[in-house]
Amino acid sequence: MTRLGYIRTSTDRQLIDRQILALEKECDQVFIEDGVSAVKKHRPVYEQVTAQLKPGDVFVVSSLDRAFRSVLDALGELERLHRRKIQFKSLTQNFDTTTPEGKLLYVIAAALAEWKRQTLSQRTKEGLAAAKKRGKTLGRPHKLDEADIVKAKQLLEDNPYTSITEIAENLSVSPLTLSRAIHRD
Repeated sequence: MTRLGYIRTSTDRQLIDRQILALEKECDQVFIEDGVSAVKKHRPVYEQVTAQLKPGDVFVVSSLDRAFRSVLDALGELERLHRRKIQFKSLTQNFDTTTPEGKLLYVIAAALAEWKRQTLSQRTKEGLAAAKKRGKTLGRPHKLDEADIVKAKQLLEDNPYTSITEIAENLSVSPLTLSRAIHRD
């Protein structure tokens, strides 16, 4: 019986040390998928791990929402694993999915994870809309200030043989960044 662990992070800035330590204690091997949303259809590491599993093996996650984010996805995947005689284990939600009670708890946990994701998404959108309404500029700050853009435009007007690439080099930005800034204003 092989126990394979799976960790998924939504962003590559997410800290996973706690998950790694917990899974390393329980598993023969741990696989990490960085910067991939659970709602994505194609998750290469997840697909690789589940393909390696054989009858009698155990698929282990630290928490249900690290593998699935919708109830339908979670139920479908559990059904596929069970058809292949593969067990599923979540370290934080301790339930046996081979029993009716365990499957009920699994569905409840999956529903809560989906609700949590949707609520967080809704709050984020509401917060961004409120900030925008207050006049807050959203997104990354511009790399070039107004003076740099004016200077670049002037250089292009004064000398038609000067390229955007040369000016961008002098301003320590990419030509694309400079081009966007010139056309944005």
